Amino acid sequence: MGSVISQISRASAVDMASAQASFVQNTLKQHKVVIFSKSSCPYCTMAKDQFKKLSVPYHVVELDQRNDCSEIQDVLGEMTGARTVPRCFIDGTFIGGGTDVKKMYETGALQKYFS
Repeated sequence: MGSVISQISRASAVDMASAQASFVQNTLKQHKVVIFSKSSCPYCTMAKDQFKKLSVPYHVVELDQRNDCSEIQDVLGEMTGARTVPRCFIDGTFIGGGTDVKKMYETGALQKYFS
């Protein structure tokens, strides 16, 4: 029972008025395509590769190179339902992770955002 309570209090402890939440929101406003990534993650590379194939510029935030990585992942978890990376956004809207973006590319859905 203690683990359930700690999970609940952790989930409710995400401060969406924090500096990290503001950073995420401002980043999403400033760039059409944003990928929250970790530099050694193969799924992150998979997501980036789909945008490279389309010659679409994207902004990457490499979370593993930031001191506030965990806090940003908490914010992303609150916004998207998961803390995992990559977290990919187009026009401020969450579109999915690496396999989601790859599937969108393969079906032509990703290209429609840029045509």
